Amino acid sequence: MNIYTQCSGILLLLVLLFFYGSQKRVHLNTGTAFFYTLLVALFSIVADALSIVAICNLDKISGIVVRSICKTYLASLVCLAFCAVYYICTDIYTKRVQHRKAVYCNGVIGIIAIILIYCFPIHIHCELDGKVVYTYGASVLTAYAAAVMYFIINLFLLVRKKEIIRKSRRKAMLFWMMIWIGAAVIQFFNNQILIVGFASSIGIMVLYIKLENPEVNLDRQTGLFNQTALTRYMRQLSSKEKHFSLVLMVLEYSFYKNISQESETAAEMEMINFITSVPETMAFKTAGDEIMLLYETEEAAETALGILRKRFERGWGKDESVFQRPFWIYLPDSAVIKDAKDLTHLIKHARQNSKELIDNGFLQIDVDLAQEMYQTRDMEQIIFNAIERNWITVYYQPIYSTKEKRFTSAEALVRITDEEGNVVPPYDFVWVAEKNGMMLRLGEIIFEKVCSFIKETNPEQYGIEYIEVNLSAIQCAYELFADNYIAIMEKYGIRPGFINLEITETATIGAKKVVLANMKKLIDYGVSFSLDDFGTGQSNLNYIVDMPVAIVKFDRTMINSYFENGKAKYVMDAAMHMIHGMQLEIVAEGIETKEQFDVMKSLGISYIQGYYFSRPIPEQQFLKFITEYKEE
Repeated sequence: MNIYTQCSGILLLLVLLFFYGSQKRVHLNTGTAFFYTLLVALFSIVADALSIVAICNLDKISGIVVRSICKTYLASLVCLAFCAVYYICTDIYTKRVQHRKAVYCNGVIGIIAIILIYCFPIHIHCELDGKVVYTYGASVLTAYAAAVMYFIINLFLLVRKKEIIRKSRRKAMLFWMMIWIGAAVIQFFNNQILIVGFASSIGIMVLYIKLENPEVNLDRQTGLFNQTALTRYMRQLSSKEKHFSLVLMVLEYSFYKNISQESETAAEMEMINFITSVPETMAFKTAGDEIMLLYETEEAAETALGILRKRFERGWGKDESVFQRPFWIYLPDSAVIKDAKDLTHLIKHARQNSKELIDNGFLQIDVDLAQEMYQTRDMEQIIFNAIERNWITVYYQPIYSTKEKRFTSAEALVRITDEEGNVVPPYDFVWVAEKNGMMLRLGEIIFEKVCSFIKETNPEQYGIEYIEVNLSAIQCAYELFADNYIAIMEKYGIRPGFINLEITETATIGAKKVVLANMKKLIDYGVSFSLDDFGTGQSNLNYIVDMPVAIVKFDRTMINSYFENGKAKYVMDAAMHMIHGMQLEIVAEGIETKEQFDVMKSLGISYIQGYYFSRPIPEQQFLKFITEYKEE
């Protein structure tokens, strides 16, 4: 009896079914489709074995029953071929309407083929005491024709939609179909070799190993679902337009008594087990310090959040000696985000920009925070486009010398434009560029444009002695910053003394050693420095003592306070006296009226900058302004 290969295939599929059913897995559509395919394949190979047994016992069993069993096996082959199409369609068509339409259209083919299989005649061949058995006839040809048709459909989808399907999935599907069709061709031309069922079980095993092994979606250390599983699950939720609630645990801080490594590990596993035991919880390990918990309803999320926060008030492990103090981020309704794939950006934005999270350890994400995230992301795209397409310009604001009674310098200020050509205000994009790291590249582009302007126009002929260029904290803390700026100056042949770099006090926070090293290298080269925005934040005179600056710039808010607050006058007078005592120059920013100009001049302020003279203006307009003022 030619049934050994069928029995081997059945055993293989039963083993796969056991492992697949016993492992924890994310409920993904592709996983469901694979499970159905596995069951159909198992049914098909069992039907194959039963048909062989029935044929071999034709003298004991009614011919109608034997033919029915054989036709049922042929119908199962059609169902298995359909499952292959269903599986790949589940991966391709994420929208429910598209998926349903594709499944229905291909299902009609299968239904017609199965009806014809049961209507058409089938012939049975059995010889050598049951060692050679097979079937033939119109019913068999119909089954083969349907299988070939499904094969062609699958091949068409894999080629036509290759940009959508992951390469590994495409290769595994092609392997399964090739081995299955190859076995069918062999069996078609040699009916004595019954290997189609076994070949299909081999293909199912390949799908399991390469694509559907649940362990691929698990974090090895914690046993929770991993980032890959979350990405796939989020894509599925998005395609279904299904809302959810989220609780994010940020495990930044932990402390424990003097315990062994084994005790610490046991405590961590106790914590993980408790988290997963909370009703309706799907837990994902998404980063080194993050555990993301998803819930289908807001009520379930709030209940779970209460349970978790209360439990984390106590310790873990033996004697509760291991303590975790998570930050909690709570998203009641995913409707605040446009697409599930935006969730990662939202979480990152919340962690970086929410003071509430730092102060209270808890943040509830609302529409405003989500909108802020989208605005930030849109601004990132505007900055990226500006860098890539050279939509960056430099404006110049003249600086007036009260001693020489003329404009002797200017501050270079960046402007970028969006796709509609609108100028984006610096306060809208500078902080975003600093946050996402684009400021390094943006700063170099600005400085290169300033150097190019100096080389091409020679502002010295208009009486300009130096140009001020703003620096961000990110630039100052970059170890190669000084080398890169020196290289740009050498490229354009710029005299170092013509460059003054503006630095803020925040530049030294966390990287003072690197900042001072960069400043020393540039000062030795001939560049001078200004301390910008003095009078804001944590400004103090000790900072001026520590930093090798030649100029101190009083911020607009400090100037306004001088005129509006009687106490501020004494503070500013004392600051000016001490700064002048250190033989440093002072620039008063934000001067808008003649009264302010006259007072600052009477106080001995060396330089005046502000709208009283001019707003920041483009290059040629700046040169024209300087020329016309000089002529007056």
